[in-house]
Amino acid sequence: MAEGTDPAAVAPAGLNADPNLTVFDGVYWLYPTTDGFAGWCGTQFHAFSSTDLVNWTDHGVILDLGPDVSWADSRAWAPTITAHDGTYYFYFCADASIGVAVADNPAGPFRDVLGKPLVAAGSFAGQAIDPATFTDDDGTTYLYWGQGHAYVVPLNADLVSFDRAKVKEITPAGYNEAPFVVKRNGTYYFMWSQNDTRSADYQVAYATAPTPTGPFTPHGLILSKDLERGILGTGHHSVVQAPGTDEWYIAYHRFAVPGGDGTHRETAIDRLRFTAGGLIEPVHPKL
Repeated sequence: MAEGTDPAAVAPAGLNADPNLTVFDGVYWLYPTTDGFAGWCGTQFHAFSSTDLVNWTDHGVILDLGPDVSWADSRAWAPTITAHDGTYYFYFCADASIGVAVADNPAGPFRDVLGKPLVAAGSFAGQAIDPATFTDDDGTTYLYWGQGHAYVVPLNADLVSFDRAKVKEITPAGYNEAPFVVKRNGTYYFMWSQNDTRSADYQVAYATAPTPTGPFTPHGLILSKDLERGILGTGHHSVVQAPGTDEWYIAYHRFAVPGGDGTHRETAIDRLRFTAGGLIEPVHPKL
């Protein structure tokens, strides 16, 4: 985004939720849930790209559960993505399990690499949904996930497996779903969504830690509804750092304006700012 522009960015139009915003080779990429289906029963994932967070290109369907995934055919939710040595690893929800697909391009197409879930429904307490990845300075990539319970585990070097004995529960008070982690100036910021995505009070809280697995110190809310502006249900976010700067952006969904609800949500992007002491300032959502 050009210097001096308004800090609010513009997300892709349409019904898109659970946005995962990231950067590959200086280009912003956004991977959301395709929204607007009763019971969140969509099957397809799209990828969007932008060089300025304003103008977006829809690269079409990058993974379709029906023909592309043998073990699930509904509830395509909340993806995340990371890259290593030219391969892109796309972690996605399907039928309340977490799978992983790979491609040699961030626009896909992606192929299911395991032929089964990476985290199967029922293998841990809570729902096996809402994956997020974080790669630390030492190259270790951590997988976070969970609804009702939050978990973290270091992925193996292949990025498609992990040691179950290393899974750690890190559920904070008030946690519902959508964990996400970034690192800034040596501090790890663990963020999550509270309440139900169908609630106007869906919101984002955070904690800080000296390591990617805790211990975590809670600091309260950073994103919530704005009744005066008709902005409701703000949550399930991701955060990205603008390349080469200390500028940060938060992508999240809200009830579509006007008339949206918990299955008709739209993605928004705003600036995320830090205090001099390294805490996150509350985000004031914009129209």
